[in-house]
Amino acid sequence: MDGYGRQPGTTVMVVGDVSANRYAMGAVLRRAGHEVVPVATAGQALSELDVRLRAGALPDVALVDVGLPDMNGFELCRRVKSRPSTAALPVVHFSARAVEAGDRCRGLDAGAEAYLTVPAEPSEIQAVVRAAVRGARRRTAAETLAHRLTLLSEAIVDVQTARCLGELADAAAAGAARLTGTPAVVFVIGPDGGPHWGSSPHPPPGRGVARAAGTPTALPDAGLPGTGLPGTAPHVAAARLITRLAKGRPGRGGAHSTVVPAALWPAGLFRPGVQEDAGRVLAFSEAGRTPVCVATPVCHADDGLLARLAQATALAAEPLLMYQAERHVALTLQHSFLPQPYRLPSLPGVEVVVRYVPASRQAEIGGDFYAALRTPDGVLTAVGDVVGHSLDAATVMVEIRHALRAYCVEESDPGALAERLDRMLQHYHPDVTATVCLALVDPGTGRTRIADAGHIPPLVVRDEGDAEYVDVDGPLLGLGLDRPEPSELVLTGKERLLMVTDGLIESRGIDLDTSMEQLRTAAADAPPGVDELCDTLLGCFGHNQEDDIAMLALRLG
Repeated sequence: MDGYGRQPGTTVMVVGDVSANRYAMGAVLRRAGHEVVPVATAGQALSELDVRLRAGALPDVALVDVGLPDMNGFELCRRVKSRPSTAALPVVHFSARAVEAGDRCRGLDAGAEAYLTVPAEPSEIQAVVRAAVRGARRRTAAETLAHRLTLLSEAIVDVQTARCLGELADAAAAGAARLTGTPAVVFVIGPDGGPHWGSSPHPPPGRGVARAAGTPTALPDAGLPGTGLPGTAPHVAAARLITRLAKGRPGRGGAHSTVVPAALWPAGLFRPGVQEDAGRVLAFSEAGRTPVCVATPVCHADDGLLARLAQATALAAEPLLMYQAERHVALTLQHSFLPQPYRLPSLPGVEVVVRYVPASRQAEIGGDFYAALRTPDGVLTAVGDVVGHSLDAATVMVEIRHALRAYCVEESDPGALAERLDRMLQHYHPDVTATVCLALVDPGTGRTRIADAGHIPPLVVRDEGDAEYVDVDGPLLGLGLDRPEPSELVLTGKERLLMVTDGLIESRGIDLDTSMEQLRTAAADAPPGVDELCDTLLGCFGHNQEDDIAMLALRLG
């Protein structure tokens, strides 16, 4: 609006069947700087609105004569307001005949913003049009802001529920694309300088898109978003640029918005083959050690919402980085204390193979373990799992495994060993429980004693294509409950004993009994051999599991 109260660029549709009235009304509006679109009937008005809607150029206000020949102005207003695509269009009725209070009430009840009695002074017509446009723009701005705030809150929820830095970058990029209606790229720079990035070439479907200029197009193949692994050259170059800029602006918390000229920003990062300026928001966590960059093409007004999203992403990155460090320590601990298959002790008369598969990168570390030990009475094997997922669980796992090694020097009976492990947990870790299955095998006779403490019972898998679970059970370690006597059986040279942790078969939405039956069937169908048995079962069940997997298989020979 200029100093004279005019609104340059405003388009006014004038709907009236009397050409002289349309001309006079149009002349008043044109002198005020408005563009005028004259139409004679309600049908023409609806057709013109459809054309302009497809072109993205709806008028800013419609002046509608009440006494139209094909449809009165009240009904036309109701139809315009009933269509979501035109409901926000302000309507002003005018009439030289319908001038009673009841007429004005009908117009307002139909959804109109104002009612003019003509003839009217030019200044009044102009003022009514200005007021209608001003009110509509304020409502639209408020609705747009409310919508954008909703999109921001949804994006922050997605960011806060990310389980790893890759998911975090992807969620932030998708949220930025929804907020701006443009492609978006997000980089999270770890303490070691390693970048994790996510990109959204266009606003993701499902939650709506905030109004913004630009027509998004697809990004080129960019490697593996969110992994921190090398992607396309533009992403690598952008990560290096962001790292340099972050070093030049150290600090705690806060966000800083700048524009990176197209000459410095890698071409093709937003749209293939296009070199364009980048609106960059750089945010830091409270600790000041995790830079997060949210970048979009510079084609929309920045109202600070991207900065809030960047800050939320930086805050969410801190606990993920801490978890990443803890998980690395726990995995290192597990790998250092669990013997690798090629480092198992020599066990005469028994062939033993083991497998250990850490949980998927998004899941927490667990306390799964296995053991194969020589004792005076035969070969002792064990598979167990400390309840819980954390570095503490991995630490307790190491203690149980070492305690088992120490105890079996003097006592090899599985039942007695389970009792001792139970007392050890109660004494040193009263709030921790664990499961374990212990098997003592005499290689000369095949006599096998098995004790179970809340664990999946072992499977006896026969070369003839059959498998069955050993009938054995017992309470978890750490509860101090009475334990049944171990079960006994005799293994033959054509049978394999399989012991696994529940991470192999547990799946959300599937009860454990069903999963155990699936495991039994798959084991029965596996080819002969202990290595082949383990590899077959991992191929069937061991993909993207949310818990660690420990597996041990043995046979006489």
